[in-house]
Amino acid sequence: MPPQASTAPAASVPDSTAAGGTGADGTSASTSNAARFRSIDAAVHCGFAVLLVASLVRYVMRHSPADNVLVLGLAAAACLLYFAVAVLASRGKPGALWVFALVAVWAVLVIAAPSFAWCSFALFFLCRSALSGAAAYAAAGATAVATAAGLFRLSSGTDLAMLLGPLAVGLMLTLIYDRIQHDAEEQRRLHAEVSLAQGQLAASERRAGTIAERERVSREIHDTVTQGLASSLLLLEAAGRAWPSPSAHADLGQATALLRGNLSETRNLVHELASPGLDASPLPEALLFAARQYVPDARLLVTGEPRPVPPDVRHALLRVVQSAASNIKLHAGAAIATVTLGYLPDAVTLDVHDDGAGFDPAAAAPPSDAGGYGVRAMRQRVEQLGGVFSVESAPGEGTIVAAQLPAPAEPGSMEDPA
Repeated sequence: MPPQASTAPAASVPDSTAAGGTGADGTSASTSNAARFRSIDAAVHCGFAVLLVASLVRYVMRHSPADNVLVLGLAAAACLLYFAVAVLASRGKPGALWVFALVAVWAVLVIAAPSFAWCSFALFFLCRSALSGAAAYAAAGATAVATAAGLFRLSSGTDLAMLLGPLAVGLMLTLIYDRIQHDAEEQRRLHAEVSLAQGQLAASERRAGTIAERERVSREIHDTVTQGLASSLLLLEAAGRAWPSPSAHADLGQATALLRGNLSETRNLVHELASPGLDASPLPEALLFAARQYVPDARLLVTGEPRPVPPDVRHALLRVVQSAASNIKLHAGAAIATVTLGYLPDAVTLDVHDDGAGFDPAAAAPPSDAGGYGVRAMRQRVEQLGGVFSVESAPGEGTIVAAQLPAPAEPGSMEDPA
């Protein structure tokens, strides 16, 4: 077989590589590959037509009209069979009988008229793309053998290179084609694995997002509604025991105020967990208001130069103060509670101190239906923003809840002190 037709081996790869991954990227890659290989197939078919016409002209010019009849008939039959096989191959149908009929006609033609040997390149690739397995090797091998026989006959049986050349070229093309086909199948496998991994990653991210959102909502509910309802319940129980004394009326009024606040917080949670009423005020004032919802005598200390902080940092500080103050109200029995807000050049610190009963943090009960979510929720809020959270306490020595959150100062920014 003459050593030409360099790019044709890729013509039959579309089925292997066009089946890329799923999704937007995989679909576009598959479409692009399919279009590219269709173009290569079209180039191979056009090459066959051009070579056939050139070979036909060469043969007609070198032989008498009497010799042309048989060759022209064989050439016409080969063209029709080639067209039929190409159509079947483009539709994914095997058509083995059509392929072997084409090879048989072509073998007679190329042996009778070796001028048509150049068309064997296109025929070789058509056989490999239309068939698979042993049938493909048999059809391609028969094409190479027929071409070798025709060229050897052309040399009157004297030129051994004419016999061995087409066989060697056919073997090389087979090895190259097999390697290309193997690489295409490997690429398809990798596409499938990547698509599967992308689907699993997307599902994992959705699950993680759902879990994170549930954790966030649970923290919001714990730091607002749950804490407020627990404090209101204690006040109502105390009022019931002391009724109708003046202190009972005071407890009842405070419980009513807390319930109103919880109703407002619940509405805020429904509306994207916002905090109207606190967002507009300076941060120190908002923190003091949040603490005094549960500890009316709470005090506030501010160190450093007050400045605006990011909304997520502000929200986390408010929730930490609310949760810590609620714990003081429910568990500490403290006489003094102090909230200290500190502004550092690249961070904001918060300390909530009380002189109450204290506890052993290492021996604290894990979260359950009876409570225990407060410290965990505060820690998660702070650490999710890249901050540091700690609790220092001991029985009878009070408690300090401390948090530090990154909040770099912006040049020229300043917030009026509360």
